[in-house]
Amino acid sequence: MSHAEPSVLFVCLGNICRSPLAEAAFGDEARRLGLQVEVDSAGTGDWHIGRPPDPRAIAVALRNGADISGLRARQVSPDDFRRFDHIVALDRENLADLLRMRPPNGSASVSLLLDHVEGRSGQAVADPYYGHDTHFDAAWADVAAGARGLARALLAKRDGAAPSQ
Repeated sequence: MSHAEPSVLFVCLGNICRSPLAEAAFGDEARRLGLQVEVDSAGTGDWHIGRPPDPRAIAVALRNGADISGLRARQVSPDDFRRFDHIVALDRENLADLLRMRPPNGSASVSLLLDHVEGRSGQAVADPYYGHDTHFDAAWADVAAGARGLARALLAKRDGAAPSQ
């Protein structure tokens, strides 16, 4: 697949906490770096389709300068593997689900968000849903770090240089 700009889909379980936060953090970082990118988020599960992000996710995003209140949950589809260049899971379970559901003609690269952070490869962004506000702050810190690493890698790829951590 060839886009004029890279496209990235962030995926968690329900698409109401971690993946919308990652979408916002990555969009902000890409804009900061001058990287033109298409960004979206989705969930592997279907029970929150059409719903806005969790109010605690909206609050932590706002505290960090991002408004995700207009986002609506959707479920990953087989077409996403053809539509996006990069599909980025927030934890290993969702990564495994994505690899199982990838269609034979799916061209997207699939990775774990924290694989893009030096020293964090293989780690998950902990699901804050059953936690308190502090869990959402921790999730934001993780997705922001992953967003920085991924955006720098895509910028380096665009510019033909090795990514810097």
